[in-house]
Amino acid sequence: MAERTVHCRLLKKDLPGLDRPPYKNDFGQRLYNEVSKEAWQQWVKESVRFINTYRVDLATPEGQAFMFKQCAIYFGYEEGDQAQTAWTAPTKDTTE
Repeated sequence: MAERTVHCRLLKKDLPGLDRPPYKNDFGQRLYNEVSKEAWQQWVKESVRFINTYRVDLATPEGQAFMFKQCAIYFGYEEGDQAQTAWTAPTKDTTE
């Protein structure tokens, strides 16, 4: 089966699409239609920071709603700021 190509809304270029919708709802279908595998992998990596910082329980409706909102903001479906995480970018040591 040929690989699907989508014009990724995050990376702004044509790339291989997801193999299946990541969620079983309308939002999952939108992601499937408009987000590339590469962008989705970036989100998965980023989402771990939210889960760890806020100790999100994805088994609860509240945890799922929080992560859906962060995902929607990340991919530009909703306006707003991402929740802050405990992660900070490493800084270069200027004493070397």
